[in-house]
Amino acid sequence: MEWHIKCDPKEIARYVFTPGDQARAEKIAKHFDSYHLVTLSRGYSVYSGEFKGIPMTSCGMGMGGPTLAIGMQELANMGADTFIRVGSCGVMQKGQKTGDVIIATGTVRYGGTSNAYLPPYFPAVPTFSVLRALVETSEELNLRTTVGVGSACDALYGPRDPKKREVLIKAGLVFGEMESDTLFIVGAYNGWRTGALFASDGDPGIIKPEEKEKIFREGEQNSIKIAVEAMWKIAQDDKKRAK
Repeated sequence: MEWHIKCDPKEIARYVFTPGDQARAEKIAKHFDSYHLVTLSRGYSVYSGEFKGIPMTSCGMGMGGPTLAIGMQELANMGADTFIRVGSCGVMQKGQKTGDVIIATGTVRYGGTSNAYLPPYFPAVPTFSVLRALVETSEELNLRTTVGVGSACDALYGPRDPKKREVLIKAGLVFGEMESDTLFIVGAYNGWRTGALFASDGDPGIIKPEEKEKIFREGEQNSIKIAVEAMWKIAQDDKKRAK
């Protein structure tokens, strides 16, 4: 039994979703054809079930790189090897709005956890097959997405250098959040497949909080639909290669 995620390893699927929000973990599981609560332990909320015959697990990781890295390792110890983060993010470019879905092609590494695995000059990028599945699935579902590079920093309220930020925005940075750098680097170090997509919760143009919440939740549901269908697509490819 693992130190933090205490459950029977048989309850953990190979294919795992890693949202930060524990409530979102169950929202993802509700898109499965069937699911059940596996465990609530040390801040990790774990649900497992099946989607179109494929076992899948959804684990709420909490905020920041450390909890994500611990969760990934313990889930991998129990058989997981494919991780898709379904998160929320802020947006950087003019025209991006609350509820937009962003698929990450890479992340600028401002977090600390990933540095314990690989040096800062190693790029934080998703596994191409997972990235491709996410993009193709969004197109098949006719759900509009932005695909691009963002940044991750685990000091949410830490000081920022506005000049450095503007340089990155000029270079086309499209999202900011807290965990994708860790996801990609820990995955690369261990040989696990990773991908990430986000619903934007950042649009200062929306004045009414209830309006912003409604639009964000619609984007959240769209990101979940893409992630679950993409994971199923990945599993089908795995089946073909195994034959």
